[in-house]
Amino acid sequence: MFALPDKTKQFLTAAVKLFIIGLAFYFIWSRLSGGQWQFFTETLRQHFSWPIVFMLVVLAFLNRFLEILKWQNLVSCFTSITVGESTKQVLGALTASVFTPNGIGEYGAKALYFEPKRARKIVFLNLLCNGAQMLITVVLGVAGLLYFNFRFGILGTRVIFTILVGVGVIAVLAYAFRSFTVKGYSFEKALQKMHDIPKKIHRKNLLLALCRYACFSHQYFLILLMFDTGLSYPIAMATICSVYFLSSSLPTFQFLDFAVKGGVAVYFFGLLGVNDFIPLFATTLIWLLNVVLPVSVGSYYVITFKPVWKQ
Repeated sequence: MFALPDKTKQFLTAAVKLFIIGLAFYFIWSRLSGGQWQFFTETLRQHFSWPIVFMLVVLAFLNRFLEILKWQNLVSCFTSITVGESTKQVLGALTASVFTPNGIGEYGAKALYFEPKRARKIVFLNLLCNGAQMLITVVLGVAGLLYFNFRFGILGTRVIFTILVGVGVIAVLAYAFRSFTVKGYSFEKALQKMHDIPKKIHRKNLLLALCRYACFSHQYFLILLMFDTGLSYPIAMATICSVYFLSSSLPTFQFLDFAVKGGVAVYFFGLLGVNDFIPLFATTLIWLLNVVLPVSVGSYYVITFKPVWKQ
């Protein structure tokens, strides 16, 4: 088989690294260029609160740190990695996936840190990592949406019943066709792989996912406090959970995540009489703290990344 010279491999690796970082920051810059950045900084200056901003930064750190612990926990099912190694893999993969739909590039990026024979396992573990987060988002989102609807009656009983029946039908169909195989993969095999992983790892994965959800959802609540919207904690959190649930069900890119969440948030908070620019500002600030800052750090790990063939 034809093999590329080492010099060529090094050049291609460096070019790919620069391309990934350049593309990531291009998308970030395209979001902040124009009048958006001026609007953001002016709004922040008018409503600045040191205690709240400090807590927002702390929660942003915890949010990403909990994700790092989640990944370290899942990988422990077949090998041990340090928090530092997990940090490198999580932030490096985040940077590489920021311009891919629904962060799908993260799956392949994390696999590059392991031997090729582990690729399928790493993809599956990353699916469990994101799946736990999605499960928490769906459960709390549905609860929040039902509470919101109970208070304000946006959706009729028939609509809610139709949604619940639809979810039930999907669950029944998934179980009925659990043995259906596509290119060697099936729902039944996935369940078997899940059973092969110790229960304590699954429990820790869900607990960390719940703690992470608490971090970024309360970031949103703190911003509402900073703007003195006057919303009670139950109503505010029910709305926030509804926004995250509905926006997470829409296909999007990491760099456009703020726009999707912002659009959904404007609708829901608008029903509560909240000025449109507040949820737009909130989603932008949370995006900066939870995506842009980690990507900035992750760029270092992309630059210093060594392919498996060089290790």
